[in-house]
Amino acid sequence: MAKHTVLSSGAKLWRSLACAKSELRLDLTLACGQSFRWRETAEGHWTGVIRGRVWTLTQTDDTLWRKRSPVAVTPVHQDTKEEEEMLRDYFQLNVKLGDLYKEWGAADHHFKHIADIFTGIRMLRQDPTECLFSFICTSNNHITRIQGMVERLCQSLGAPLCQLDQTSYHNFPSLSALADTSVEARLRDLGFGYRARFLQQSAKQILDTHGIQWLEGLRSAPYLQARDALRTLPGVGTKVADCVCLMSLDKAEAVPIDTHVWQIAKRDYNYGCGNGQKTITDKLHRDIGDFFRKLWGPYAGWAQSVLFCADLKKFQNLKEMLHMKRPKKEENDEEENDEEELTVAGKKRKIKKEKMDTVKNIKAKAGHHKKAKKSA
Repeated sequence: MAKHTVLSSGAKLWRSLACAKSELRLDLTLACGQSFRWRETAEGHWTGVIRGRVWTLTQTDDTLWRKRSPVAVTPVHQDTKEEEEMLRDYFQLNVKLGDLYKEWGAADHHFKHIADIFTGIRMLRQDPTECLFSFICTSNNHITRIQGMVERLCQSLGAPLCQLDQTSYHNFPSLSALADTSVEARLRDLGFGYRARFLQQSAKQILDTHGIQWLEGLRSAPYLQARDALRTLPGVGTKVADCVCLMSLDKAEAVPIDTHVWQIAKRDYNYGCGNGQKTITDKLHRDIGDFFRKLWGPYAGWAQSVLFCADLKKFQNLKEMLHMKRPKKEENDEEENDEEELTVAGKKRKIKKEKMDTVKNIKAKAGHHKKAKKSA
C-alpha cells in the first residue's frame, strides 16, 4: 500500500519551486476555510486534490516542495513544467503578495499590525464547481463539519483516485453526478440535511439552463454580473456567491460578509457602531464591502481573508504573538487608557457607595424616629 511521504525520507522524489514563505504559507492558506479538502498528513506536509491529481506539499523558508501521487486516471509520468504551472495557477503566484501587504499596511494601521505575524495568506484559484458546491455546504456550519461533509460528498459521488495509508482520495463530483435525481436522498442519509436539496437542484439548474461550461465562463464576466448570476441558484445567497467569485472566478474585489466579518468591521474599524442593526441585509453586505474596497483597493477580498484568518480560534496561538510584538508606544497608550478607565470606575464606585451610605443613614434615622414615637 502506498503511503503519505515526507520530504526528509526521500527528497529526490520531490520537485521544488522557488517561493518564499512571505509569498505563501501553506499552514495558513490551506487551513483558513477557503478549501476544505487539504489535510496535514505529517508535520508541515499537506495532502489534497487539485485537478484530479493527489498532491503532497511542504515548504522550507524559500522553497515550495511538491510530490504527486500516481492515480488511476492519469499517467504516472510527471511533466515537471506542467505541474509547476498548475501550482502557480492554483496559488496565483503571479500576484506579488508582499507588494500587496505593503499597500494594505500603508493604508490601514490595523492591517499592518496583524500582517506582522499573519504573512503569506493568499487566495486560491479553485475549480468553480468544487468551490460552489463546497460553499453551499457552509450554510449554518463550521469549518471542521464542512470538511467532513465535503469529504463524504467526494467519497459518495466522486471518482476514486488513490489510497495513501488508510485514506482514500476521490475527485470532486462532476455536475452530472451531482444533478442525478437520487443525489438528494443519498446526501440526506449522509447528514447533509436541507443542503442536500440545494446541491442537487443547483447542479440540475446549471446543466438544464446554462450548460457545463457556464461556471467557468463567469470568470470573464464583471464581478456584480457573476455574483448576481450565482445568486439565482438554490442555496446561494450573497455571501456564498461572493466566496465563489473571490476564490474561483478571479474577482479579487469580492468581500464575503458573514457575522464573523461584520464583527471584525465593528470591533476593529468601528463600523456602524451604535446603529443597533442585528442582521446582515443586502444593503449592509454592500456597504461593508464598499468600505473595505475603498480602504484596501482592488484586491480587497485578499486583504479581508488575512483578517478573517487571524480571527480564527485555531490560530489564536499566533495572535497571542501580536501582543508580544506590539510597539511600546501602543502598549503605553493602552496602559494609560486602562489606568484612566480604572480611575473613572473607582470614582463611580466611591460615589455609589456614598449614596448607599446616605440612604442607609436616612433609613436608620427614620427607624429611630418611629421607635421614639412609639415610646412616647
